Amino acid sequence: MEGIYGIWLRDITKFFRDKARLFGSFTMPILFLLIFGGGLSGTMESMMGQMTGADGDFNYVEFVFPGIVAMTLLMTSIFSSLSIIEDKDFGYMKEILVSPVSRVSIAIGKMLGAATVACIQGIILFMLIPFLGLTYDFVSLLLVLPFMFLFACALSGLGLLIASVIRSTQGFQMIVQILVMPMIFLSGALFPINNMPAWMHTIVMLNPVTYGVDVMKKIMIDVDSLSPEVVEAMGLNLEIFGRLITIPEQILFIAVFAVVLVLLATVSFRRTNA
Repeated sequence: MEGIYGIWLRDITKFFRDKARLFGSFTMPILFLLIFGGGLSGTMESMMGQMTGADGDFNYVEFVFPGIVAMTLLMTSIFSSLSIIEDKDFGYMKEILVSPVSRVSIAIGKMLGAATVACIQGIILFMLIPFLGLTYDFVSLLLVLPFMFLFACALSGLGLLIASVIRSTQGFQMIVQILVMPMIFLSGALFPINNMPAWMHTIVMLNPVTYGVDVMKKIMIDVDSLSPEVVEAMGLNLEIFGRLITIPEQILFIAVFAVVLVLLATVSFRRTNA
């Protein structure tokens, strides 16, 4: 546990000391909020009003904000694993590998450090809520925090797995860019996913980010206050083989996904750094 804590603390300290990284990490989320929230809100709300006949019941910024937070968790969790490759290049990894700390503890410490950094950035985004004119319930924001950490752990495990088999920063960044953007756009984070072609809908349902985004939206948005037409148009009713997926089932899936990814990453980490 001391080894895990030490590695976790190192990543957290590096994050707060790197002011450029701290500032730059919000560029993409804020850009997406400005483009999608500001530029498309009128169009999307008008389209939803025509589709559902319930003008004023759909707030696109309220719909997209949990997706932006989930996108921040995804990008930060995965890109934080880049530090593993950098540690190899600068020799830090060799030093820690010859220490009494086990490789399993190193992998878990890295995963928890990346997940914590991602959650901190997600929580900081909550500060934008008053400026965006949103009215999320404070209790809902508290309830979503444990799931955000679980979700970030799962995504950190994915990043750790990639970093354990890629030996260059350029290769890591290329692979991650190929994975991250489709995972964002095919998750329902930025627009409803209920009118996609059948083959694309299959990819959506295989995307773990889809379930993370859906859980965060259902916790943060007061779904019960919306009409069934609006809920359907927003794509908040995920179904598999005609069966509605519940929030506990989605949380269970993310938890299992996190455990499997961490186990695979740990095994890969032990082999590639033996």
